Amino acid sequence: MQAAAKAGAAYGGFVFFAKSPRHLGLDEARELTRNAPEGLAKVALVVDADNAFLDALLAQCPFDMLQLHGHEPVARVAEIRARYGLPVMKAVGIAEAGDLDAAFEYALVADQILIDAKPPKDAALPGGNGLAFDWRLVAQRRWLRPWMLAGGLNPSNVAQAIALTNTRQVDVSSGVETAPGVKDAGLMTAFVQAATAQSLPSVPILR
Repeated sequence: MQAAAKAGAAYGGFVFFAKSPRHLGLDEARELTRNAPEGLAKVALVVDADNAFLDALLAQCPFDMLQLHGHEPVARVAEIRARYGLPVMKAVGIAEAGDLDAAFEYALVADQILIDAKPPKDAALPGGNGLAFDWRLVAQRRWLRPWMLAGGLNPSNVAQAIALTNTRQVDVSSGVETAPGVKDAGLMTAFVQAATAQSLPSVPILR
């Protein structure tokens, strides 16, 4: 998180999904969140988490936002937002134009929408696969809530993605790694510099 903040990231993501190489246990997450750099918004990424897990997580870790990256229905997103009183970001996988309908529905109850590449049917991870989608599907779209672009972004293509979609926020994980789950400080800096060269105000980096 220190390297992400030094690079200029606005958000730091903490992944809680056992199949992910970026997965954190509660003890490690507690230490990291309590020592996170001031000014870095701490985001907990969870996948179809139940109340028992979220209760335990938020009792121990001072998170600023929840990112829901599973198959949570609209009603569940609204329930989580009301129960915990934290801003909620809902991830929506996009592969074709019809997938955008879900994003509009979630925008009615979530505080932010994360537009990501839809994972393959046999994928073990709901995100962080390093896959992009056709950015033209969201080019110049207007949404009810702030939205963030994710999926296959890296220092080499993020400027192009921003120029095409006019997004104000981008998200990166595997695109700044040297191996699954291993972030590189130089790549993080290069990514943020490329993004902010497009006058982009907000860059999250997932741990």
